[in-house]
Amino acid sequence: MNAPANSDSTPRLEDFPYRLADNVRFADLDPNGHVNNAVYATYFETGRVTLMKDKTYWQLPEGLTWIMVRLDIHFRAELHWPGTIEMGLGVAKFGRTSVTFDQVVFSNERCVASAQSVTVLIDQATRKPTPLTPEIIAKFQPWLRRGMAQQD
Repeated sequence: MNAPANSDSTPRLEDFPYRLADNVRFADLDPNGHVNNAVYATYFETGRVTLMKDKTYWQLPEGLTWIMVRLDIHFRAELHWPGTIEMGLGVAKFGRTSVTFDQVVFSNERCVASAQSVTVLIDQATRKPTPLTPEIIAKFQPWLRRGMAQQD
């Protein structure tokens, strides 16, 4: 018998060490008057890309880049305009060539969406996955989701 999945437990913002704030835009709305489901992918992308492209924090070795291969979103509550959101991100695990992130969007202290995304490190010339370096893994250590063990 399989153990029950814990994916439905409500995330806590304080478990996500990397955070960004943003505004809900009128253009984010659909005809139902709430933020369209597709817009959440953009919110999650903003969180990931802002961390991964921050050259003041780190740079990838020359010739390498990230691609996203998976995004699983759990819609938890409606989000309306006007308003603000706080996005949280934490590293959930490292693979041989990938990094898995847990991500959240909060509004008014309520989790309105959560996601898990997987990015793969690739060689820009060959477009093939390439192993994570110890330096890349070390740079992600401050961003481990609370409760995750540090990995060497």
